[in-house]
Amino acid sequence: MTDAPVPRIRLHDLRHTAVTRMLEAGVPVKVVSEILRHSTVAFTMDRYGHAIPSMQESAVAQPADLYDR
Repeated sequence: MTDAPVPRIRLHDLRHTAVTRMLEAGVPVKVVSEILRHSTVAFTMDRYGHAIPSMQESAVAQPADLYDR
């Protein structure tokens, strides 16, 4: 029997992906930090801040959408 050519995925990789997706979906950082049981929101931001640029783009677009109505 041969092994399937499936990449190794660590539990940490799954956690990182889940957190990134939560932030991209707009879950507040405070909530994500509590789910992860981090001691501070700053720690969460240091580790997962890379997901924030898409959130910033969305935040900038929202006020513009309000004025277009």
